[in-house]
Amino acid sequence: MQLANIQEIAKLAGVSSATVSRVINNRDYVSEETRKRVQTIIDKLDYVPNINAVSLKKGATKLIGMVIPSFTDSLNVFLKSFTMMAQEHGYNVTLFMTRIDPDKELEALEMLRQKQIDALVLVIRSNDWKTIEHYTKYGPIVTWQRVESEKIPSVFMNQYDGYTLALEHLYAKGYRKFVNVYGNTTGLNTQSRMLAFKDFCARYELDPHEFRQFYGQGSRQDGEKIAHWWSETEHKPDAFLTPNDYFAAGLLTEARRLGYSVPEDFAICGFDNMEVAHLLDITTIHYPVNLQAENAFTLIMNQLFGSNLPLLDLDFHLVERKTT
Repeated sequence: MQLANIQEIAKLAGVSSATVSRVINNRDYVSEETRKRVQTIIDKLDYVPNINAVSLKKGATKLIGMVIPSFTDSLNVFLKSFTMMAQEHGYNVTLFMTRIDPDKELEALEMLRQKQIDALVLVIRSNDWKTIEHYTKYGPIVTWQRVESEKIPSVFMNQYDGYTLALEHLYAKGYRKFVNVYGNTTGLNTQSRMLAFKDFCARYELDPHEFRQFYGQGSRQDGEKIAHWWSETEHKPDAFLTPNDYFAAGLLTEARRLGYSVPEDFAICGFDNMEVAHLLDITTIHYPVNLQAENAFTLIMNQLFGSNLPLLDLDFHLVERKTT
């Protein structure tokens, strides 16, 4: 069956196409009698406006794109918080999963250029910033990552401060033989944590070379393997600073399976304050990902409408539980 259009509705109602358009868009200058007559025909024909045409005419799609590499727990928190904020303001979110493929990310950027979305959030980028900056003339682009750009605002939080909180907490509790477990060494977050540890050692006149370091870690399985390493090593450290709560959970549960007690045998401090840390009573650093997401939406609104809405204050804080 051929779909109805505005011209057909206008002919059946005995009015102009402009009048039908006013009824559809709930505009003034239409009598109540005419409005009812047109609406009756619209309902009878089951007419649905062409969203793409409406968006093109209004210059807005009410869609915001979000680029992520994959699903992780912290990214899920960001996505959920951002989507809820967007929906409260009449926007929907279109997801682009890139798996760090630059071409996939370019598809999202091209949609911004073609006005198929109003703005774009790059949670984790794939292309270089210079390439991405080129697209800022087509609409707002905001990122979760650290970037030095006047064109791309960021909600990045320097993890130096959060990691320092963890170090100071363990030191205050009397732990001295730390193990630092880091993620990808090329990542800015890992580099910030490594710098925090270096400065911590300088502050307390400690030799950083006396502390064991692990790199490229992050999964629950990685944590389980480190528990076995601790069990077998001769000079046992007394505390672990972990890259995230899932590594901490793997370390904790495997240590208990091996017959050890935490924090009696060694302490564990996680990072992120995910649900698993709450369930297992893991001391951790709270990372306000949900508030970062809300700030990302606010930055987009400020750019779209030239407003100056205030951003939320973001801080790391220690959540002390039973593993330290």
